[in-house]
Amino acid sequence: MADFDLASFPTVRRGHQYQDFALGQVFHHHWGRTITEGDNVVFSTATCNWNPMHLNAEYARAHGHPTVVVNPMLVLCTVVGMSVEDLSEAGGPFLGVNECTFHAPVYPGDTITAQSVVEEMRASASRPDTGIVTWHTEATNQRGELVVDYR
Repeated sequence: MADFDLASFPTVRRGHQYQDFALGQVFHHHWGRTITEGDNVVFSTATCNWNPMHLNAEYARAHGHPTVVVNPMLVLCTVVGMSVEDLSEAGGPFLGVNECTFHAPVYPGDTITAQSVVEEMRASASRPDTGIVTWHTEATNQRGELVVDYR
């Protein structure tokens, strides 16, 4: 058996630091993610979210949906996860989500894609080359319908 060669797995830089961002810069986050029924069940039960809208197809149908509605927190977590590689992976602490709006239900089998636009940059007065970057992220389904957005 050959010895493990760490050099054969080079480090690839991901994310951006404050000085790498520019106002109006657009990031099209990777190829997207199809959310499955299994994803929804595992996420909902692991987070103790027993809302029947997310776990009971007959209940969801009785409320006008074709099947269960994907837990919106799973949708949000998926979108944030897709954006990390471009936005916050190398830049320091992620300070949070503001103005989050869920626009349309997501159903198992929907594919979510996302993009972010840099809206604001505020340099730190005490630490040169650092600051706070605010971006607006929008996620759509495979039909181009806006499903969630946040800053």
